[in-house]
Amino acid sequence: MNTGKPIVLCFSGLDPSGGAGVQADAETLLSLGCHCAPVATVLTVQDTVDASRMVPVVADLIADQARAVLADMPVRCFKLGLFGSVGAIKAVSGLLREHDDIPVVMDPVCAAGGGYAFTGPEVLAAMRESLLPQATIVTPNSVELMQLAPAAVSPEAAAGDLLRRGCGSVLLTGGHESGKEVVNRWFRAGLESMEFRWRRLAHEFHGSGCTLSSAIAANLALGHEMETALRNAQQFTWQTLDRGWRAGAGQHLPERGFTRES
Repeated sequence: MNTGKPIVLCFSGLDPSGGAGVQADAETLLSLGCHCAPVATVLTVQDTVDASRMVPVVADLIADQARAVLADMPVRCFKLGLFGSVGAIKAVSGLLREHDDIPVVMDPVCAAGGGYAFTGPEVLAAMRESLLPQATIVTPNSVELMQLAPAAVSPEAAAGDLLRRGCGSVLLTGGHESGKEVVNRWFRAGLESMEFRWRRLAHEFHGSGCTLSSAIAANLALGHEMETALRNAQQFTWQTLDRGWRAGAGQHLPERGFTRES
């Protein structure tokens, strides 16, 4: 069996605009030399402006999709995106425990760019209790980080809370903040945080978080150490945003196919 192209199993929602979710994962992984095995977790009604509806996929169907892939393919990394129910989170958590040798990249999607809330308090609590302890790295923005650690009084304290829960490391993304640079901060237990700085671009983007987390998963699947994976993934993501384009009336879409341009 040819296993030359690393396989990443992605638990993601379906975004009909193609900016985020399953399509963002697949485009990113293809561009970086990996194969995306997509497991649909929710169906959404959304565009580049905002979302308006979400229908979770039933938990046993999510588990069955993943088990079919895992029984057939040598998965090198898991990427976790949007979840719509506590049952789905528990089902995926069980699968991760069965395959605890495979790294896990968790993008804790909580809301659409326009503000539509995908996750309520019960789902957030399940993410904290069941998924964070199994994540190799979690990639929240500042809003998501404080939702995952609601008792924390600062981003540093919130990152520390996630690490104490068992998460391997935290990449706090700075896209929601202000300033001429986007500052992403990498937190690890017992070590000083590390900053990555990128020139802030003019527009807002739909699917940037999915792109970044999938790019990290791709780099881990390709065998890179975490620091190299983070640097490579951020460089790729910044380039997709720099080449981004406006498909509709809302946010720009990342151009994830630029590596295949002739």
